[in-house]
Amino acid sequence: MNKETINYKQASFVIASEARQSMLFATRTLICIASAATLTACSLMPTYERPAAPVPALWPTSAGVEPATTRPALQAPIPAFPQGREGAMLSWQDYFTDPTLRQLIDLALTNNRDLRVAVLNIEQARAQLGIRRADQFPTLSAAITGSRTPTGTGSFINVYSAGLTVTAYEFDFFGRVASLKEQALAQYLATSEASETVRISLIASVAQSWLSLLADEELLQVSLQTLSSREDSLKLVELKLRYGAASELDQRLAQTLLESARVTLAQQTRQRALDENALSLLLGQALPLAVLQSPQPNPLPAGEGVKPSVPIGLQMQLQQLHFAELPAGLPSELLVRRPDIRQAEQLLIASNANIGAARAAFFPRISLTAGTGSASNELAGLFKGGSWGWTLAPQLVLPLLDAGRNQAGLESAQAARGIAVAQYEKAIQTAFREVADALASRTTLARQLQAQQSLLEADADRSRLTKLRLDNGAASQLDWLDAQRSLFADQQALVQTRLAYLQNQIALYKALGDGTSASTR
Repeated sequence: MNKETINYKQASFVIASEARQSMLFATRTLICIASAATLTACSLMPTYERPAAPVPALWPTSAGVEPATTRPALQAPIPAFPQGREGAMLSWQDYFTDPTLRQLIDLALTNNRDLRVAVLNIEQARAQLGIRRADQFPTLSAAITGSRTPTGTGSFINVYSAGLTVTAYEFDFFGRVASLKEQALAQYLATSEASETVRISLIASVAQSWLSLLADEELLQVSLQTLSSREDSLKLVELKLRYGAASELDQRLAQTLLESARVTLAQQTRQRALDENALSLLLGQALPLAVLQSPQPNPLPAGEGVKPSVPIGLQMQLQQLHFAELPAGLPSELLVRRPDIRQAEQLLIASNANIGAARAAFFPRISLTAGTGSASNELAGLFKGGSWGWTLAPQLVLPLLDAGRNQAGLESAQAARGIAVAQYEKAIQTAFREVADALASRTTLARQLQAQQSLLEADADRSRLTKLRLDNGAASQLDWLDAQRSLFADQQALVQTRLAYLQNQIALYKALGDGTSASTR
């Protein structure tokens, strides 16, 4: 081995050693600069302060809630439920104890497309948060490039390079990137709360739709019984007319009542079909057969020899459903219970963070482009005898004249925060109104239900006594038909009042918020 070969190897070893030291120094420099930027960065975000709730400290007197911790018992057919700690909300599994209803809610939570979209929105917001978090750290990339440049003599110069690069990493001295990350975090939390709102609304909608379907069944049963009774009455009047014991007017009155019952039955049959379709949409599938009994066709005379069938197959009655007693608590507790209020507050926090990013735009933006690697005129010698080195290219950009763009951005962010404050306060006011309405309706509907039950009992006795008087010649056919008409209306009104009463309990559960989501906050 000659002396030149030894010198060449020694030179190559020295170059390689220097290259490794250069790479190590560059890496340490990047780490130190990034750490210093993280430690010394200041935030220009305004200090967040939760706005005061623009609602009274207590519920209005119409809500029927005592300012003390205990409330008077309502005269309502609802059993008490053990609460644990005072003011604690129930989860839907504890509130809706009926097995059939719980099965329907489980199906809806699994298959409903609106809820599925809300969950996917959370995943999208989480990914956006990951992007913003990644902006706080340098992006290290490996790059291999090659170029062939002609010279003036007709020959070409080949240049090959390979190494690691950091491109335009921003040192967040003024908190712009951190503010954008905080904004993304608040947006993600707001999206999560929006999903909770959709979930609670879905649970309440399924329960209310199920109640409507049960009410439709009871109304159909009442109409079928009334229709059968009026058919018998019409036959009796026609028999009396044949023997001169009734007039043609009596026949027409009986026929009018019969056709009126048929009209009502047709309306209720259509409404039942619509309510079943609405419930199927909420469930994301057809109503399970396990929920229904085998539908038994009921032949109904409709004239012209047509015999329609009405499916009567639900397994329970509306009056068999009972819900637990819900504690109203204080208006301030809605800030924890209601996910829509928490969502509005997170959007307010996001707008507050956006102000910090807008303020940081007025200050210099410092970025760094760095790289380390090897360059050679031959591809085969890129990692052997190439020239190793590293580069640092810091850049400072200070906005001097932007035609008011940064100022407009700051004013827009401040206006957006004002909008978010108003929306947050409106969310609290809306929640307060919904709960107050449900509480006010709870007492009045309970009294109305009791009065409607008493009215039905009185009208039933009246119809029975009028029939006795008619059989003994002490009352006219018109009196008895009027009593029948009134009894039919009272039977329908009782079902509708019971439906309104139970649906109000679900509305109160929805307005107060679900205990499952509140317990995790």
